[in-house]
Amino acid sequence: MRAVRSTRVLPAMAAAALLLAGCSSGGGASDSSAGSAVGTEGGAAQGRTATALQPLPAAIPANLSSYYAQKLDWQSCDQGFECATFKVPLDYANPAGGDMTLSAARKPAGGGTKAQGSLLVNPGGPGGSAIEYLESSINSFDPGLRAAYNMVGLDPRGVGRSSPVVCLDGPKMDDYTATDTTPDDQKQINALVAADKEYAAACQKQSGGFLGHVSTTESARDMDVLRALVGDSRLNFLGKSYGTFLGATYAGLFPTRVGRMVLDGAIDPSLDALAGNQTQASGFEIAWSAFAKDCVTHDDCPLGRTEQQAGAEIDALFKRLDAQPLNTDSGRKLTESLATAGVIEAMYADFLWPSLRTALAAAKAGDGSALLKLSDNYYERSADGSYANLMPANTAINCLDTPAPFTGPEDVQRALPTFEKASPHFGRDMAWMALSCTYWPYKATGMPHTIRAAGAPPIVVVGTTRDPATPYVWAQALAGQLESGRLLTYDGDGHTAYQRNNACIDSAVNGYLLAGNDPGQGARCAK
Repeated sequence: MRAVRSTRVLPAMAAAALLLAGCSSGGGASDSSAGSAVGTEGGAAQGRTATALQPLPAAIPANLSSYYAQKLDWQSCDQGFECATFKVPLDYANPAGGDMTLSAARKPAGGGTKAQGSLLVNPGGPGGSAIEYLESSINSFDPGLRAAYNMVGLDPRGVGRSSPVVCLDGPKMDDYTATDTTPDDQKQINALVAADKEYAAACQKQSGGFLGHVSTTESARDMDVLRALVGDSRLNFLGKSYGTFLGATYAGLFPTRVGRMVLDGAIDPSLDALAGNQTQASGFEIAWSAFAKDCVTHDDCPLGRTEQQAGAEIDALFKRLDAQPLNTDSGRKLTESLATAGVIEAMYADFLWPSLRTALAAAKAGDGSALLKLSDNYYERSADGSYANLMPANTAINCLDTPAPFTGPEDVQRALPTFEKASPHFGRDMAWMALSCTYWPYKATGMPHTIRAAGAPPIVVVGTTRDPATPYVWAQALAGQLESGRLLTYDGDGHTAYQRNNACIDSAVNGYLLAGNDPGQGARCAK
Protein backbone atom coordinates (compact mmCIF):
# COMPACT_ATOMS: atom_id res chain seq x y z
CA MET A 1 0.00 0.00 0.00
CA ARG A 2 1.08 3.53 0.53
CA ALA A 3 3.44 4.93 2.91
CA VAL A 4 3.17 7.55 5.23
CA ARG A 5 4.48 10.89 6.09
CA SER A 6 3.47 13.65 3.88
CA THR A 7 -0.28 13.64 3.20
CA ARG A 8 -0.51 14.60 -0.37
CA VAL A 9 1.64 11.81 -1.41
CA LEU A 10 0.01 9.04 0.13
CA PRO A 11 2.67 7.08 1.94
CA ALA A 12 2.00 4.46 2.11
CA MET A 13 2.58 6.65 -0.26
CA ALA A 14 0.88 8.08 -2.54
CA ALA A 15 1.97 6.17 -3.85
CA ALA A 16 1.73 6.99 -1.18
CA ALA A 17 3.32 5.82 -0.81
CA LEU A 18 1.76 7.31 -0.64
CA LEU A 19 4.06 8.83 -0.67
CA LEU A 20 2.59 9.77 0.76
CA ALA A 21 3.83 10.95 -0.31
CA GLY A 22 4.20 10.67 2.43
CA CYS A 23 2.84 12.04 5.27
CA SER A 24 3.50 9.49 7.53
CA SER A 25 2.07 8.77 10.73
CA GLY A 26 5.11 8.83 12.74
CA GLY A 27 3.46 10.29 15.73
CA GLY A 28 1.76 8.47 18.41
CA ALA A 29 -0.26 8.33 21.49
CA SER A 30 -1.25 11.37 23.41
CA ASP A 31 -2.03 11.25 27.11
CA SER A 32 -5.70 11.98 26.52
CA SER A 33 -6.46 9.62 23.65
CA ALA A 34 -4.33 6.71 24.73
CA GLY A 35 -4.72 6.98 28.43
CA SER A 36 -1.07 5.99 28.68
CA ALA A 37 1.91 7.53 30.33
CA VAL A 38 4.97 8.70 28.49
CA GLY A 39 8.53 8.65 29.65
CA THR A 40 11.76 10.04 28.32
CA GLU A 41 14.10 7.83 26.39
CA GLY A 42 17.35 8.71 24.66
CA GLY A 43 18.70 7.39 21.42
CA ALA A 44 15.88 8.60 19.19
CA ALA A 45 16.40 9.59 15.57
CA GLN A 46 19.11 12.12 14.82
CA GLY A 47 20.13 12.22 18.46
CA ARG A 48 16.90 13.81 19.67
CA THR A 49 15.12 12.77 22.82
CA ALA A 50 11.70 11.24 22.20
CA THR A 51 8.96 10.18 24.55
CA ALA A 52 8.61 6.46 25.15
CA LEU A 53 5.18 4.91 24.65
CA GLN A 54 4.13 3.25 27.88
CA PRO A 55 1.73 0.30 28.15
CA LEU A 56 -1.84 0.71 29.31
CA PRO A 57 -2.96 -1.04 32.51
CA ALA A 58 -3.45 -4.76 31.98
CA ALA A 59 -6.95 -4.76 33.44
CA ILE A 60 -9.76 -3.63 31.17
CA PRO A 61 -11.31 -0.45 32.64
CA ALA A 62 -14.85 -0.86 33.94
CA ASN A 63 -16.16 1.87 31.66
CA LEU A 64 -14.97 -0.15 28.63
CA SER A 65 -16.20 -3.57 29.75
CA SER A 66 -19.38 -3.41 27.69
CA TYR A 67 -17.39 -2.98 24.51
CA TYR A 68 -15.29 -6.05 25.31
CA ALA A 69 -18.45 -8.05 26.07
CA GLN A 70 -20.11 -7.62 22.65
CA LYS A 71 -21.00 -10.65 20.53
CA LEU A 72 -20.00 -10.61 16.88
CA ASP A 73 -22.70 -11.67 14.44
CA TRP A 74 -20.74 -12.94 11.46
CA GLN A 75 -22.82 -12.98 8.27
CA SER A 76 -21.94 -14.33 4.84
CA CYS A 77 -20.71 -11.62 2.50
CA ASP A 78 -18.45 -10.92 -0.44
CA GLN A 79 -18.14 -14.38 -2.01
CA GLY A 80 -16.95 -16.71 0.71
CA PHE A 81 -16.14 -14.19 3.43
CA GLU A 82 -17.98 -13.33 6.62
CA CYS A 83 -18.62 -9.77 7.79
CA ALA A 84 -19.49 -8.23 11.13
CA THR A 85 -19.70 -4.85 12.81
CA PHE A 86 -19.01 -3.82 16.38
CA LYS A 87 -19.00 -0.68 18.53
CA VAL A 88 -16.06 1.21 20.01
CA PRO A 89 -16.06 4.47 21.95
CA LEU A 90 -15.59 7.58 19.85
CA ASP A 91 -13.28 8.88 22.57
CA TYR A 92 -11.58 6.41 24.89
CA ALA A 93 -11.11 9.19 27.44
CA ASN A 94 -14.89 9.66 27.52
CA PRO A 95 -16.65 6.40 26.55
CA ALA A 96 -20.03 7.83 27.51
CA GLY A 97 -19.69 10.48 24.82
CA GLY A 98 -20.77 8.26 21.94
CA ASP A 99 -19.79 5.31 19.78
CA MET A 100 -18.34 4.52 16.38
CA THR A 101 -19.26 1.46 14.34
CA LEU A 102 -16.37 -0.47 12.80
CA SER A 103 -16.49 -3.17 10.13
CA ALA A 104 -14.46 -6.35 9.85
CA ALA A 105 -14.35 -9.28 7.45
CA ARG A 106 -12.86 -12.73 7.86
CA LYS A 107 -12.07 -15.85 5.88
CA PRO A 108 -12.56 -18.78 8.26
CA ALA A 109 -9.68 -21.19 8.60
CA GLY A 110 -9.85 -24.02 6.10
CA GLY A 111 -8.39 -27.48 5.67
CA GLY A 112 -10.46 -29.17 8.34
CA THR A 113 -8.04 -28.20 11.09
CA LYS A 114 -8.74 -26.29 14.26
CA ALA A 115 -7.81 -22.64 13.83
CA GLN A 116 -4.84 -21.29 15.78
CA GLY A 117 -6.90 -18.17 16.24
CA SER A 118 -7.22 -15.08 14.10
CA LEU A 119 -4.56 -13.29 12.07
CA LEU A 120 -5.39 -9.60 11.59
CA VAL A 121 -3.91 -7.96 8.52
CA ASN A 122 -3.47 -4.31 7.59
CA PRO A 123 -2.07 -3.16 4.22
CA GLY A 124 -1.00 0.35 5.17
CA GLY A 125 -1.92 3.85 4.08
CA PRO A 126 -2.94 5.15 6.39
CA GLY A 127 -6.25 4.83 4.62
CA GLY A 128 -5.92 1.42 2.98
CA SER A 129 -8.93 -0.82 3.51
CA ALA A 130 -7.92 -4.03 5.28
CA ILE A 131 -11.18 -5.63 4.17
CA GLU A 132 -10.55 -4.91 0.50
CA TYR A 133 -6.94 -6.00 0.86
CA LEU A 134 -7.87 -9.30 2.49
CA GLU A 135 -10.60 -10.09 -0.01
CA SER A 136 -8.50 -9.22 -3.06
CA SER A 137 -5.32 -10.96 -1.92
CA ILE A 138 -6.54 -13.94 0.08
CA ASN A 139 -5.22 -16.45 -2.45
CA SER A 140 -1.74 -14.94 -2.30
CA PHE A 141 -1.36 -15.99 1.33
CA ASP A 142 0.37 -19.27 2.05
CA PRO A 143 -2.13 -22.16 2.08
CA GLY A 144 -0.82 -23.15 5.48
CA LEU A 145 -1.70 -19.74 6.90
CA ARG A 146 -5.19 -19.89 5.44
CA ALA A 147 -5.67 -23.35 6.93
CA ALA A 148 -4.36 -22.40 10.36
CA TYR A 149 -5.84 -18.96 10.93
CA ASN A 150 -9.10 -17.15 10.57
CA MET A 151 -7.82 -14.36 8.32
CA VAL A 152 -9.32 -11.05 9.47
CA GLY A 153 -9.36 -7.57 7.99
CA LEU A 154 -10.50 -4.65 10.16
CA ASP A 155 -11.02 -1.29 8.50
CA PRO A 156 -9.62 1.25 10.99
CA ARG A 157 -11.83 4.12 12.08
CA GLY A 158 -12.20 6.63 9.24
CA VAL A 159 -11.26 4.04 6.59
CA GLY A 160 -13.24 2.02 4.08
CA ARG A 161 -16.37 0.60 5.71
CA SER A 162 -15.63 2.03 9.17
CA SER A 163 -17.14 5.52 9.18
CA PRO A 164 -15.01 6.67 6.22
CA VAL A 165 -13.62 10.18 6.08
CA VAL A 166 -15.20 12.13 3.21
CA CYS A 167 -13.78 15.33 1.71
CA LEU A 168 -14.00 16.57 -1.90
CA ASP A 169 -16.08 15.11 -4.73
CA GLY A 170 -14.43 13.65 -7.83
CA PRO A 171 -14.15 16.79 -10.00
CA LYS A 172 -12.77 18.85 -7.10
CA MET A 173 -10.33 16.08 -6.24
CA ASP A 174 -9.15 16.21 -9.85
CA ASP A 175 -8.40 19.89 -9.35
CA TYR A 176 -6.70 19.30 -6.03
CA THR A 177 -4.37 16.55 -7.22
CA ALA A 178 -3.43 18.65 -10.24
CA THR A 179 -2.46 21.66 -8.10
CA ASP A 180 1.09 22.87 -8.72
CA THR A 181 3.23 21.56 -5.85
CA THR A 182 6.44 23.21 -7.03
CA PRO A 183 5.33 26.85 -6.90
CA ASP A 184 7.63 29.33 -8.62
CA ASP A 185 6.18 32.61 -7.32
CA GLN A 186 3.90 34.06 -4.67
CA LYS A 187 0.81 33.67 -6.83
CA GLN A 188 1.40 29.94 -7.16
CA ILE A 189 2.21 29.63 -3.45
CA ASN A 190 -1.09 31.34 -2.64
CA ALA A 191 -2.92 28.94 -4.96
CA LEU A 192 -1.39 25.91 -3.24
CA VAL A 193 -2.27 27.26 0.22
CA ALA A 194 -5.83 27.99 -0.93
CA ALA A 195 -6.16 24.43 -2.29
CA ASP A 196 -4.95 22.91 0.99
CA LYS A 197 -7.33 25.10 2.98
CA GLU A 198 -10.27 24.21 0.74
CA TYR A 199 -9.47 20.53 1.12
CA ALA A 200 -9.29 20.74 4.92
CA ALA A 201 -12.53 22.73 5.10
CA ALA A 202 -14.33 20.19 2.92
CA CYS A 203 -13.16 17.32 5.13
CA GLN A 204 -14.47 19.11 8.21
CA LYS A 205 -17.79 19.92 6.58
CA GLN A 206 -18.38 16.44 5.14
CA SER A 207 -17.03 14.34 8.00
CA GLY A 208 -17.64 16.38 11.13
CA GLY A 209 -16.33 16.01 14.65
CA PHE A 210 -15.21 12.39 14.45
CA LEU A 211 -12.20 13.69 12.46
CA GLY A 212 -10.65 14.43 15.84
CA HIS A 213 -10.80 10.73 16.76
CA VAL A 214 -9.18 8.77 13.94
CA SER A 215 -5.68 8.56 15.38
CA THR A 216 -3.51 5.47 15.21
CA THR A 217 -3.55 5.13 18.99
CA GLU A 218 -7.35 4.93 18.99
CA SER A 219 -7.28 2.41 16.13
CA ALA A 220 -4.78 0.28 18.05
CA ARG A 221 -7.16 0.25 21.01
CA ASP A 222 -9.98 -0.74 18.66
CA MET A 223 -7.88 -3.75 17.59
CA ASP A 224 -7.70 -4.87 21.19
CA VAL A 225 -11.48 -4.80 21.43
CA LEU A 226 -11.69 -6.97 18.29
CA ARG A 227 -9.01 -9.31 19.66
CA ALA A 228 -11.24 -10.00 22.63
CA LEU A 229 -14.40 -10.34 20.54
CA VAL A 230 -12.86 -13.03 18.30
CA GLY A 231 -11.85 -14.94 21.42
CA ASP A 232 -8.07 -14.56 21.27
CA SER A 233 -5.96 -13.94 24.35
CA ARG A 234 -3.17 -12.54 22.12
CA LEU A 235 -3.25 -10.56 18.90
CA ASN A 236 -1.61 -12.15 15.86
CA PHE A 237 -0.93 -9.43 13.31
CA LEU A 238 0.59 -8.81 9.89
CA GLY A 239 1.06 -5.13 9.07
CA LYS A 240 2.56 -3.58 5.98
CA SER A 241 3.79 0.00 5.55
CA TYR A 242 1.64 2.20 7.83
CA GLY A 243 0.27 -1.06 9.20
CA THR A 244 3.63 -1.46 10.94
CA PHE A 245 3.03 1.73 12.88
CA LEU A 246 -0.44 0.51 13.82
CA GLY A 247 0.93 -2.86 14.94
CA ALA A 248 3.90 -1.39 16.80
CA THR A 249 1.56 1.02 18.59
CA TYR A 250 -0.57 -1.91 19.67
CA ALA A 251 2.53 -3.69 20.94
CA GLY A 252 3.57 -0.62 22.89
CA LEU A 253 0.16 -0.25 24.53
CA PHE A 254 -0.54 -3.98 25.08
CA PRO A 255 2.81 -5.82 25.09
CA THR A 256 1.52 -8.78 27.09
CA ARG A 257 -1.30 -9.32 24.55
CA VAL A 258 0.99 -9.57 21.52
CA GLY A 259 1.00 -12.92 19.77
CA ARG A 260 2.92 -13.45 16.54
CA MET A 261 3.50 -10.08 14.92
CA VAL A 262 5.20 -9.26 11.60
CA LEU A 263 5.80 -5.64 10.55
CA ASP A 264 6.83 -5.29 6.88
CA GLY A 265 7.99 -1.94 5.50
CA ALA A 266 8.42 -0.31 8.87
CA ILE A 267 7.79 3.22 10.09
CA ASP A 268 10.12 4.82 12.64
CA PRO A 269 7.76 6.28 15.28
CA SER A 270 10.50 8.42 16.85
CA LEU A 271 10.70 10.77 13.85
CA ASP A 272 8.84 14.04 13.74
CA ALA A 273 6.99 14.91 10.53
CA LEU A 274 9.81 17.05 9.13
CA ALA A 275 12.51 14.42 9.63
CA GLY A 276 10.18 11.70 8.37
CA ASN A 277 9.35 13.56 5.17
CA GLN A 278 13.01 14.31 4.49
CA THR A 279 14.00 10.68 5.04
CA GLN A 280 11.22 9.51 2.79
CA ALA A 281 12.36 11.93 0.11
CA SER A 282 15.78 10.30 0.21
CA GLY A 283 14.09 6.90 -0.03
CA PHE A 284 12.35 7.84 -3.25
CA GLU A 285 15.61 9.20 -4.61
CA ILE A 286 17.31 5.86 -3.91
CA ALA A 287 14.45 4.09 -5.67
CA TRP A 288 14.68 6.48 -8.64
CA SER A 289 18.39 5.80 -8.91
CA ALA A 290 17.70 2.05 -9.02
CA PHE A 291 15.07 2.58 -11.72
CA ALA A 292 17.36 4.84 -13.77
CA LYS A 293 20.24 2.37 -13.61
CA ASP A 294 17.92 -0.37 -14.81
CA CYS A 295 16.21 1.79 -17.45
CA VAL A 296 19.37 2.70 -19.31
CA THR A 297 20.14 -0.99 -19.86
CA HIS A 298 16.96 -1.42 -21.93
CA ASP A 299 16.61 -0.50 -25.60
CA ASP A 300 13.22 1.13 -24.95
CA CYS A 301 14.54 3.48 -22.24
CA PRO A 302 13.53 7.02 -23.24
CA LEU A 303 15.93 8.67 -20.79
CA GLY A 304 19.33 8.19 -22.37
CA ARG A 305 22.11 5.74 -21.70
CA THR A 306 23.49 6.83 -18.32
CA GLU A 307 21.95 7.43 -14.92
CA GLN A 308 22.99 11.08 -15.12
CA GLN A 309 21.25 11.48 -18.49
CA ALA A 310 18.12 9.86 -17.06
CA GLY A 311 18.05 12.36 -14.20
CA ALA A 312 18.46 15.30 -16.56
CA GLU A 313 15.71 13.96 -18.82
CA ILE A 314 13.15 13.54 -16.04
CA ASP A 315 13.93 17.02 -14.71
CA ALA A 316 13.47 18.45 -18.19
CA LEU A 317 10.14 16.65 -18.60
CA PHE A 318 8.86 17.96 -15.27
CA LYS A 319 9.94 21.47 -16.25
CA ARG A 320 8.11 21.29 -19.58
CA LEU A 321 4.96 20.04 -17.87
CA ASP A 322 5.16 22.85 -15.33
CA ALA A 323 5.02 25.31 -18.22
CA GLN A 324 2.66 23.38 -20.51
CA PRO A 325 0.61 20.37 -19.32
CA LEU A 326 0.09 17.56 -21.82
CA ASN A 327 -3.12 16.38 -23.41
CA THR A 328 -4.38 12.87 -22.58
CA ASP A 329 -6.97 10.52 -24.03
CA SER A 330 -9.24 11.24 -21.05
CA GLY A 331 -9.59 14.93 -21.83
CA ARG A 332 -7.77 15.82 -18.61
CA LYS A 333 -4.37 17.47 -18.62
CA LEU A 334 -1.20 15.87 -17.29
CA THR A 335 0.35 18.49 -15.01
CA GLU A 336 3.78 18.37 -13.42
CA SER A 337 2.30 17.33 -10.08
CA LEU A 338 0.30 14.48 -11.65
CA ALA A 339 3.34 13.32 -13.62
CA THR A 340 5.40 13.29 -10.44
CA ALA A 341 2.75 11.15 -8.73
CA GLY A 342 2.82 8.79 -11.69
CA VAL A 343 6.58 8.35 -11.46
CA ILE A 344 6.35 7.88 -7.70
CA GLU A 345 3.68 5.20 -8.17
CA ALA A 346 6.12 3.16 -10.23
CA MET A 347 8.76 3.40 -7.51
CA TYR A 348 6.61 1.22 -5.29
CA ALA A 349 7.25 -1.94 -7.26
CA ASP A 350 9.89 -2.82 -9.84
CA PHE A 351 7.33 -4.76 -11.90
CA LEU A 352 5.91 -1.31 -12.78
CA TRP A 353 9.20 -0.13 -14.28
CA PRO A 354 8.42 -1.33 -17.84
CA SER A 355 5.11 0.56 -17.69
CA LEU A 356 6.93 3.67 -16.52
CA ARG A 357 9.42 3.43 -19.40
CA THR A 358 6.52 3.25 -21.84
CA ALA A 359 4.67 6.12 -20.15
CA LEU A 360 7.74 8.38 -20.13
CA ALA A 361 8.41 7.67 -23.81
CA ALA A 362 4.82 8.60 -24.66
CA ALA A 363 5.00 11.77 -22.55
CA LYS A 364 8.20 12.84 -24.31
CA ALA A 365 6.32 12.34 -27.58
CA GLY A 366 3.47 14.56 -26.39
CA ASP A 367 0.93 12.06 -24.99
CA GLY A 368 0.43 12.13 -21.21
CA SER A 369 -2.22 9.39 -21.06
CA ALA A 370 -0.13 6.52 -19.69
CA LEU A 371 1.59 8.64 -17.06
CA LEU A 372 -1.80 9.99 -15.98
CA LYS A 373 -3.05 6.42 -15.51
CA LEU A 374 -0.13 5.71 -13.17
CA SER A 375 -1.01 8.87 -11.25
CA ASP A 376 -4.65 7.78 -11.01
CA ASN A 377 -3.51 4.45 -9.58
CA TYR A 378 -1.50 6.34 -6.99
CA TYR A 379 -4.50 8.37 -5.87
CA GLU A 380 -6.93 5.44 -6.31
CA ARG A 381 -9.03 7.32 -8.85
CA SER A 382 -11.51 5.14 -10.72
CA ALA A 383 -12.31 5.41 -14.42
CA ASP A 384 -15.67 6.98 -13.56
CA GLY A 385 -13.90 9.90 -11.87
CA SER A 386 -14.58 8.87 -8.28
CA TYR A 387 -11.85 8.47 -5.68
CA ALA A 388 -11.44 5.86 -2.99
CA ASN A 389 -11.32 6.84 0.67
CA LEU A 390 -7.52 6.45 0.79
CA MET A 391 -6.43 10.06 0.49
CA PRO A 392 -9.01 11.65 2.85
CA ALA A 393 -8.28 9.04 5.52
CA ASN A 394 -4.55 9.39 4.93
CA THR A 395 -4.66 13.09 5.62
CA ALA A 396 -6.98 12.85 8.60
CA ILE A 397 -4.95 10.17 10.37
CA ASN A 398 -1.53 11.66 9.61
CA CYS A 399 -2.53 15.12 10.76
CA LEU A 400 -3.65 13.74 14.11
CA ASP A 401 -0.71 11.41 14.65
CA THR A 402 2.06 14.01 14.60
CA PRO A 403 2.25 17.82 14.58
CA ALA A 404 2.50 19.45 11.16
CA PRO A 405 6.08 19.93 9.96
CA PHE A 406 5.48 23.52 8.87
CA THR A 407 3.56 26.52 10.18
CA GLY A 408 3.35 28.18 6.77
CA PRO A 409 4.95 28.62 3.34
CA GLU A 410 7.94 30.45 4.80
CA ASP A 411 8.92 27.30 6.71
CA VAL A 412 8.74 25.27 3.51
CA GLN A 413 10.96 27.72 1.67
CA ARG A 414 13.58 27.53 4.44
CA ALA A 415 13.48 23.72 4.31
CA LEU A 416 13.74 23.43 0.52
CA PRO A 417 17.55 23.15 0.37
CA THR A 418 17.50 20.18 2.75
CA PHE A 419 14.72 18.44 0.83
CA GLU A 420 16.40 19.06 -2.51
CA LYS A 421 19.66 17.69 -1.17
CA ALA A 422 17.86 14.56 0.05
CA SER A 423 16.07 14.16 -3.28
CA PRO A 424 17.16 16.31 -6.24
CA HIS A 425 14.27 14.99 -8.35
CA PHE A 426 11.37 14.85 -5.87
CA GLY A 427 12.44 16.85 -2.81
CA ARG A 428 10.89 20.17 -3.81
CA ASP A 429 7.57 18.54 -4.58
CA MET A 430 7.53 16.54 -1.36
CA ALA A 431 8.40 19.57 0.77
CA TRP A 432 5.45 21.57 -0.51
CA MET A 433 3.07 18.60 -0.24
CA ALA A 434 3.90 18.36 3.45
CA LEU A 435 2.24 21.75 3.98
CA SER A 436 -1.27 20.29 3.97
CA CYS A 437 -1.48 19.42 7.70
CA THR A 438 -0.74 23.06 8.53
CA TYR A 439 -4.36 23.93 7.79
CA TRP A 440 -6.02 20.88 9.30
CA PRO A 441 -8.96 21.83 11.56
CA TYR A 442 -7.99 19.49 14.41
CA LYS A 443 -4.85 19.72 16.49
CA ALA A 444 -2.53 16.73 16.49
CA THR A 445 -3.03 14.43 19.48
CA GLY A 446 0.17 12.41 18.97
CA MET A 447 3.86 13.14 19.26
CA PRO A 448 7.00 11.32 18.09
CA HIS A 449 7.94 8.52 20.47
CA THR A 450 9.92 5.33 20.75
CA ILE A 451 8.24 1.96 21.22
CA ARG A 452 9.83 -0.66 23.43
CA ALA A 453 6.96 -3.11 24.02
CA ALA A 454 8.84 -4.72 26.90
CA GLY A 455 7.70 -8.26 27.57
CA ALA A 456 6.31 -8.95 24.11
CA PRO A 457 7.38 -12.11 22.25
CA PRO A 458 9.62 -11.71 19.18
CA ILE A 459 8.32 -9.08 16.74
CA VAL A 460 9.65 -9.57 13.22
CA VAL A 461 10.46 -6.29 11.43
CA VAL A 462 11.02 -6.66 7.68
CA GLY A 463 13.00 -3.98 5.84
CA THR A 464 13.77 -3.64 2.12
CA THR A 465 17.09 -1.96 1.35
CA ARG A 466 15.76 0.18 -1.52
CA ASP A 467 12.21 0.71 -0.30
CA PRO A 468 11.11 4.19 -1.45
CA ALA A 469 8.14 4.78 0.85
CA THR A 470 9.46 3.30 4.09
CA PRO A 471 13.25 3.62 3.88
CA TYR A 472 15.35 0.78 5.24
CA VAL A 473 16.71 2.97 8.04
CA TRP A 474 13.20 3.08 9.48
CA ALA A 475 13.11 -0.71 9.78
CA GLN A 476 16.51 -0.65 11.46
CA ALA A 477 15.29 2.02 13.88
CA LEU A 478 12.06 0.25 14.83
CA ALA A 479 13.73 -3.13 15.27
CA GLY A 480 16.29 -1.43 17.50
CA GLN A 481 13.65 0.24 19.66
CA LEU A 482 11.59 -2.90 20.25
CA GLU A 483 12.90 -4.99 23.12
CA SER A 484 12.12 -8.16 21.17
CA GLY A 485 12.58 -6.78 17.65
CA ARG A 486 14.00 -9.11 14.99
CA LEU A 487 15.25 -7.35 11.85
CA LEU A 488 14.75 -9.38 8.68
CA THR A 489 16.35 -7.68 5.67
CA TYR A 490 15.44 -8.00 2.00
CA ASP A 491 18.20 -6.71 -0.26
CA GLY A 492 15.98 -5.55 -3.09
CA ASP A 493 13.69 -2.94 -4.65
CA GLY A 494 10.12 -1.84 -4.09
CA HIS A 495 7.83 -1.21 -1.15
CA THR A 496 7.60 -4.08 1.38
CA ALA A 497 8.95 -7.60 0.83
CA TYR A 498 6.49 -10.27 1.99
CA GLN A 499 4.24 -11.79 -0.71
CA ARG A 500 6.43 -10.34 -3.46
CA ASN A 501 7.79 -13.61 -4.80
CA ASN A 502 10.90 -13.85 -2.66
CA ALA A 503 10.96 -17.40 -1.29
CA CYS A 504 13.46 -16.54 1.43
CA ILE A 505 11.34 -13.75 2.94
CA ASP A 506 8.07 -15.65 2.54
CA SER A 507 9.53 -18.76 4.18
CA ALA A 508 10.83 -16.80 7.17
CA VAL A 509 7.57 -14.92 7.71
CA ASN A 510 5.33 -17.94 7.21
CA GLY A 511 7.55 -20.01 9.49
CA TYR A 512 7.17 -17.49 12.26
CA LEU A 513 3.42 -16.97 11.87
CA LEU A 514 2.69 -20.70 11.62
CA ALA A 515 5.15 -22.30 13.99
CA GLY A 516 6.74 -19.45 15.92
CA ASN A 517 10.13 -20.09 14.33
CA ASP A 518 12.21 -17.11 15.40
CA PRO A 519 14.23 -15.88 12.38
CA GLY A 520 16.79 -14.44 14.77
CA GLN A 521 18.47 -11.07 14.64
CA GLY A 522 20.00 -9.94 11.36
CA ALA A 523 18.66 -12.55 8.94
CA ARG A 524 19.06 -11.42 5.34
CA CYS A 525 17.50 -12.40 2.01
CA ALA A 526 18.75 -11.50 -1.47
CA LYS A 527 16.78 -10.48 -4.52
